[in-house]
Amino acid sequence: MIKNYIKIAWRNLLKNKGYSALNIGGLAVGMAVALLIGLWIYDELSFNKYHKNYDRIAKVMMNRNSNGQSFTDFSLPRPLEFELRNKYGSSFKNIVMSRWTEGHILSVGDKKISQAGRFMQPGAPEMLTLQMVKGSWTGLKDPHSIMLSSSTATALFGDENPVDKTLRIDNQMDVKVTGVYQDLPANVEEFQNLQFLSTWDLLMANNKWMDAAKDQWGNSSFLMYVQLQPNTTFDGVSAMIKNAKQDNVSAEDRKFNFQVFLNPMSRWHLYSEWKNGINTGGRIQYVWMFGIICVFVLLLACINFMNLSTAHSEKRAREVGVRKAIGSMRSQLIKQFLCESFLIVFIAFILAILLVIALLPWFNGVSDKEMSMVWSNGYFWIISLVFIVFTGLVSGSYPAFYLSSFNPVQVLKGTLRAGRFASLPRRVLVVLQFTVSVVLIIGTIIVSRQIQYAKARPVGYSREGLMAIQIKSPDLFQRYNVLARELKNAGVATEISRTSSPTTAIWSNNDGVIWPNKSPDKVEGFGTIWITHDYGKTVGWDFAAGRDYSTAFTSDSISRASDSSTVHSIVVNEAAVKYMELKNPVGEVIRWGNYPFRIIGVIKDMVMESPYDPVKQTMYLVNFDEANSYIHIRINPKMSPGEAVAKTESIFKKLVPSVPFDYKFVDTEYARKFAAEERIGKIASFFAALAIFISCLGLFGLASFVAEKRTKEIGIRKVLGATLYTLWKMLSKEFVVLVMVASLIATPVAYYFLHNWLQNYEYRTPISWWVFAIAIGGSMVITLLTVSFQTIKATLTNPVKSLRSE
Repeated sequence: MIKNYIKIAWRNLLKNKGYSALNIGGLAVGMAVALLIGLWIYDELSFNKYHKNYDRIAKVMMNRNSNGQSFTDFSLPRPLEFELRNKYGSSFKNIVMSRWTEGHILSVGDKKISQAGRFMQPGAPEMLTLQMVKGSWTGLKDPHSIMLSSSTATALFGDENPVDKTLRIDNQMDVKVTGVYQDLPANVEEFQNLQFLSTWDLLMANNKWMDAAKDQWGNSSFLMYVQLQPNTTFDGVSAMIKNAKQDNVSAEDRKFNFQVFLNPMSRWHLYSEWKNGINTGGRIQYVWMFGIICVFVLLLACINFMNLSTAHSEKRAREVGVRKAIGSMRSQLIKQFLCESFLIVFIAFILAILLVIALLPWFNGVSDKEMSMVWSNGYFWIISLVFIVFTGLVSGSYPAFYLSSFNPVQVLKGTLRAGRFASLPRRVLVVLQFTVSVVLIIGTIIVSRQIQYAKARPVGYSREGLMAIQIKSPDLFQRYNVLARELKNAGVATEISRTSSPTTAIWSNNDGVIWPNKSPDKVEGFGTIWITHDYGKTVGWDFAAGRDYSTAFTSDSISRASDSSTVHSIVVNEAAVKYMELKNPVGEVIRWGNYPFRIIGVIKDMVMESPYDPVKQTMYLVNFDEANSYIHIRINPKMSPGEAVAKTESIFKKLVPSVPFDYKFVDTEYARKFAAEERIGKIASFFAALAIFISCLGLFGLASFVAEKRTKEIGIRKVLGATLYTLWKMLSKEFVVLVMVASLIATPVAYYFLHNWLQNYEYRTPISWWVFAIAIGGSMVITLLTVSFQTIKATLTNPVKSLRSE
């Protein structure tokens, strides 16, 4: 019997090739979208599961109160490590202190490469369950050791065994290779680009200020990760260690109400946003959004199937009548139509798999992932089977029950007539289709506008032609003055300076700033940037008041040896003036630590962190000792970037041969701040386009059916003198009304969700009325173009042929 059902279903597909193509094509596209989104969601949910201790690892974090708000800090003071080890050590299997993943120079003989790595305590390899190729997890117990990723080991040593060989870090620290681990996959949150691991003790021995910080509760410059014992919980341990810092600070600092807690690794990726001390979400909202899109796009494809199947019901009415007349039961007819539905779904699924395989390389590029088909995963095949059965039932249930309900006597006598509301379900489904499509169009436009709005935000300096080079070695620091002179003499650079942070980040925040009439509630820290005198000219900052730094004034710089009684100069940004509530800031004296500072200039706010957030209050101080992290070079505008890079590299290699030439353009780095939103926008646009395509396939099929059904009516009207425009208007009117209804429903729905989404950004675009007008207008145009092909084709048919059709 099943074989007979399949044979009949196959014949029907071949008999109605156009109808079959629309049905299978629409379902295939819908399924392909669902599979792509499924792979994307699977990748998002699998973040950090590479680490076998995934469910026991946490980052230690801290909340502090300031100005009536709570702020969450990722960086911590060193003494907290000893506090946790001594008082709460029984709760932890591992406590690991760490610095951030930073670029360093690794050299073996004449071979030198720049790689990103971390200095961590010995428990790190075991805690992170690194997959060791050579050596063991205990490799960092020797203070002068290093562990390399497979790719880094190959880059430095080729096919040789690197274990026990010596290399140098940053041209100053000699270490022995004690292990090689597999490169970590792309879907690990904080250790994605971990090309090497070296020891915490080595870092402390070569950085006096870090070593001195072991007793400084006010110096939060470090990261801490922990692995819990099996019999503990994150909430339980967080409750125990909550006051670990609060109990060790001065009475003055207790007003900050420091609260230490654990942030589980399972939440790092999807729940990375913190507001007012509360974990408010993060990428999980995109997981839900794409999950909903997945369901709706698949639903759109199923709606097409149901619409086209019921629309063609009258063509198959006689078939149903004959089958019933010769004894077929309704249950058999239902099985027949469901079998036809499953056959279409199965064929569509095969096509969808082929589409996904073809699109996956492009989709990986857009989404910045390394996804692949999970053929070996049993859950994939189970989900696929459930997917086919569910889609087949949803797609085929309505037509199966609808067609099988026809009265055989009425059908065979030709007296079957559709009731007044026979087309109502189809209309409702079309409205639902376009409601989803219009919401997606509006969402795509708003996401794009938000990105462009942030991109157009004034940044307070000139990004174009600004090159940045990180100082990774003392050799470069020592040769800086010669390098600056040579680059200017060669006509490559117009200005050069050093700074403690890149222009696209603030690496240091400090509190304890005092100013006239300071409110006791004003306790939030200031961003602190150490610079050289010519930094402002190099980046091209704009002054709102006062003057720039100058070498003509001895007070314009400060060092560790400076006299604390001398009033030094300071430049602040407009956000700092607003925060301190200074009416005439230039000339005002403020204090920070033991030093008094006179404000000599106020610059317009420089956007150094997120372009979506307000600019942080920041102070810029000249200090040649501290400004040693980055070199900024303003390229001569008369020289092309390519020529400038080539000449800079030549001079760089001549003067500092021990340091690899590794540069970045600031405008490129700034553009990376929009990468996440741009990727989401591109993916959403792609899925919105496919949703519209699926909806148009359905409209095309329905328009074809309507035109075919009214062939005689069109012929009679043409004989009676109806014009092409009149007939086109008559046939298109119903679809335009349906899309209008869909647009009216979609508008408030889209506004509600997009308004809530934009609340995640402090600096956000307004939702303008014309966005909805464009979306609705675009939907109308798409609808008319889709419907017009069939309607015009029908109206151009010779009326004599139409009227003689029977």
